Amino acid sequence: MAEQALRKAPLGGFHGGSAAAHVTAAGPATRLSLRAGADAVSALSKALGLDLPQKPKTSASANGRHALWLGPDEWLLIDENEADLAALAAKADALHSAVDVSHRNTAVLVAGARAAEAIASASPHDLSPKVFPVGACARTVFGKIEVVIFRTGEQEYRVECWRSFAPYAFALLAEGAEDAGL
Repeated sequence: MAEQALRKAPLGGFHGGSAAAHVTAAGPATRLSLRAGADAVSALSKALGLDLPQKPKTSASANGRHALWLGPDEWLLIDENEADLAALAAKADALHSAVDVSHRNTAVLVAGARAAEAIASASPHDLSPKVFPVGACARTVFGKIEVVIFRTGEQEYRVECWRSFAPYAFALLAEGAEDAGL
């Protein structure tokens, strides 16, 4: 597992937005890029302590651990308690690929009555509640970068991006949040 304490947080102290939509840096988390066939899902779910979602745009969450469906054989796992996800996946008696991407990714949290508008300011993805309900997730574009958007509540979103793009993503989200407040 990557030691989070050894790296400087890419968005330490960043915050922005408006009363309608505020933007903050997410706390530390471990992340795992997981690839596996359908025959491995049961064993991996048991080892990781939550059922890996099987349908597009869905997620599963338990005790600060989230599994986001990104494709038919691909998930992004996020553990806000910084558990060693790679070690847990290694306990599964099933063929899979698990790569710790904790140092590659970071997240921006967007919350408020107009949070979806803040994100939509730079992303074409439909975030309406009917299409993108709580628990929905999707890999999409945001400005000129790839992100994973995860709807964590009625008015809360987690936007995962590569840490090298974090200041760019944060600035676009903060600007979108300010505009949403007008």
